[in-house]
Amino acid sequence: MSSAIRDSLITVIQPSGHVNASNAVEFQHQLTTAVASEKHSDSALLVDMHQVESLDSAGLMALVSALSLSQRLKRRFSLCCVAPSIRIIFELTQLDKAFEIFDSRDAFATTM
Repeated sequence: MSSAIRDSLITVIQPSGHVNASNAVEFQHQLTTAVASEKHSDSALLVDMHQVESLDSAGLMALVSALSLSQRLKRRFSLCCVAPSIRIIFELTQLDKAFEIFDSRDAFATTM
């Protein structure tokens, strides 16, 4: 479903395939664990969505929940590589204004 890459400045979560009701609980758990991790409390969390084929409301709620937690913990939470077919979901729900969305990891890295 997804993998995590960590270094001292950034934790990257890479979901793949279909992020939907069948795996949203697992995805949310992974995001929550990464956001709440004391070990990496100084690092930013980046969700690299380049391998995500589809996103339903359950997957979107997992992201919103993780964003909310990161805001409470004062941790940076961003998305990158969001396909146009998925980005429209963020635009229609106006969540593109709530999330930091970058075109690529390199674009995100320039803001660190």
